[in-house]
Amino acid sequence: MKVIRGVFLALVAGICWGMSGTVGQYLFTEKNVDAGWLTVVRMLISGVVLLLLALWSQPQNVKRIWNEKQAVARLLLFSLLGLMAVQFGYMQAIRYSNAGTATAIQYLGEAFILIFTCVSMKRYPKSFEVVGLVLALTGIYLLATHGDVGNMVLSTQGLVWGLVAAVALMTYTLLPGKLIREYGNQTVTGYAMLIGGMVLMVALQSWNRDVSVDKEVFLAMLVIVVIGTILAFTAYFQSIADIGGVKAGLLASVETIAAPLFASLWLKTKFELVDYIGFVCILAMVILLAVPALREEAAKGQGGCEG
Repeated sequence: MKVIRGVFLALVAGICWGMSGTVGQYLFTEKNVDAGWLTVVRMLISGVVLLLLALWSQPQNVKRIWNEKQAVARLLLFSLLGLMAVQFGYMQAIRYSNAGTATAIQYLGEAFILIFTCVSMKRYPKSFEVVGLVLALTGIYLLATHGDVGNMVLSTQGLVWGLVAAVALMTYTLLPGKLIREYGNQTVTGYAMLIGGMVLMVALQSWNRDVSVDKEVFLAMLVIVVIGTILAFTAYFQSIADIGGVKAGLLASVETIAAPLFASLWLKTKFELVDYIGFVCILAMVILLAVPALREEAAKGQGGCEG
């Protein structure tokens, strides 16, 4: 039952994130909402709600995290270089391209994690890792050029912001491990959302942004904050607890399918066959690079049963 719940919640998280990206695209293209303003509002509200949930479930952690200087330093790095950068970069990438393409480019962060690991461990990538990197490069090449190197179909801004989100995804994945183990997901993510939102608000002077909030914008914001952030993160955290981080992350990568599907069905975003091949290449890269960790988790699980 626990495994079934974990699988279900990981898929829910990925679908919610895909939906959230598409709703963001709607706000940019149909309502001319500023991406920075949207990111700030999303992070601040989500941060407050997640911290309230943390106060209810693990109140000691909300205060205890500020007692260690190293924990505070790591939290600040995670807030700014991880969560804030990935949220802002992703929304900007959607603004300059579309939800499906931005999501796919963001998942190149998995390839960046591999490169970082190889450099830090001073080793060459293994054969299957090389295949994963080739798939990643093929996917981004197809999305950016449709197979014609002289024809850039993806805007430079869309590509750059997508790569910013991908690098931030790497940071977002690598930085918070120890913090989350010690202080819990909701506490760490809640504070990171709040800190990142406040810093971004000051940096962009979001209070000066002219945003017209009508009924459609309000409902769209509600979807992004409640479904795409609070529900998605809560489901993902529980999934990690149920089935482990590797399986949860792999299943949540259904976002790379959900985002273009929502964009195509709802916003009528047109994707060509070559785009779908690019999406499949990047999804295949994510799956391939997760295989060793899946085997490791399975081996640990079998060892635990025997003990």
